[in-house]
Amino acid sequence: MASMAARINPTQYLSRHIFNAEKSDGVDMVTQMGFYPSMDRAMVTSKHRRFPVMASSSVNPRSHVETINGKKINGIHVEEADSLLGNKSIGTELVIDRGSDASLHSCLHGKFVEDRFVYRQTFVIRSYEIGPDKTATMETLMNLLQETALNHVTGSGLAGNGFGATREMSLRKLIWVVTRVHIQVERYSCWGDVVEIDTWVDAAGKNGMRRDWIIRDYHTQEIITRATSTWVIMNRETRRLSKIPDQVRQEVEPFYLNRAAIATEKIDKEKIDKLTDGTAGRIRSGLAPRWSDMDANQHVNNVKYIGWILESVPLKVLEEYDMTSMTLEFRRECRQSNLLESLTSTTASLAHEHHCNNSNDNNSINRRPDLQYTHLLRMQADKAEIVRARTEWRGKQKHILH
Repeated sequence: MASMAARINPTQYLSRHIFNAEKSDGVDMVTQMGFYPSMDRAMVTSKHRRFPVMASSSVNPRSHVETINGKKINGIHVEEADSLLGNKSIGTELVIDRGSDASLHSCLHGKFVEDRFVYRQTFVIRSYEIGPDKTATMETLMNLLQETALNHVTGSGLAGNGFGATREMSLRKLIWVVTRVHIQVERYSCWGDVVEIDTWVDAAGKNGMRRDWIIRDYHTQEIITRATSTWVIMNRETRRLSKIPDQVRQEVEPFYLNRAAIATEKIDKEKIDKLTDGTAGRIRSGLAPRWSDMDANQHVNNVKYIGWILESVPLKVLEEYDMTSMTLEFRRECRQSNLLESLTSTTASLAHEHHCNNSNDNNSINRRPDLQYTHLLRMQADKAEIVRARTEWRGKQKHILH
């Protein structure tokens, strides 16, 4: 039994992987996981047996609990799942109530709320998305924000043939590029946690667009992360910035929502000073982008910059502190052929007594940062700037893996 269960990847949502089907006695059989056409039931198959799993199309992600013969899946036993969800177990099958007006697709791939101004999507924090302290990393959060934003464009019906571009943008060979991102984290989620992300857009001056996000703990609805970003349009071939064409403006304006995820007075708007060899406290050279770091627009994915920025942060800081705020100012693109350097310098450090006085304060909103750093990622050859950054850090709280 253990060997058969080991063939199953229990941390994947039921509808995220479609496997090749093979015919057996006139019935479509899926080699690992398949779906009955007339009911929300998945068959997890092994070489000798098939184990049924019932899946819900409710918008409640907790409904998507996978169980194999009562074994613990995603940190929840079948008995616990039953009591939590109000469902019934029939033999080895978990029968989950189905929402009358929702679908599995809407749960896993997002939906529009608030008169279609806000796009909402839920995610489970996977084992490969956590760091050494067993919580989601900043890179994970940024990837989830980016995924939600792209799905927002796709779900709106505006998507063209570009990566997040609208149809009118695709006709003109235009793409969106981010110029600034500011993210504030109150608490990092743990492995297996379910988070709910809302995103929306608004105008940013005459030729820019602002995109905001909030991340909630799905079960408590506590807001644990807020983020805002500014985007401009660039020509995909010339790599030059462009004004927003009227046709593109007409596409996106109906989705504009005058709402801010972070209050204006709390957004980091201060200029980030440029670091040099003389002002940087630490420099890490020889950072090389890989092919897998490139995105669909043929430049390095901006989330990859975060890892390189942290390469020059002292190891003790990474081990003993949580990053609670990050501001990124993007200066230019980076290609796979470029070698990079990461520079870091301390810009503020609170007194040790202040840290001690706050060490027992679990209310992260009321706690001030203990450390602040300025960063620069640049080309190693000509020292051209790629991205400036500023980070704030607080002493880590202990996390329990559940």
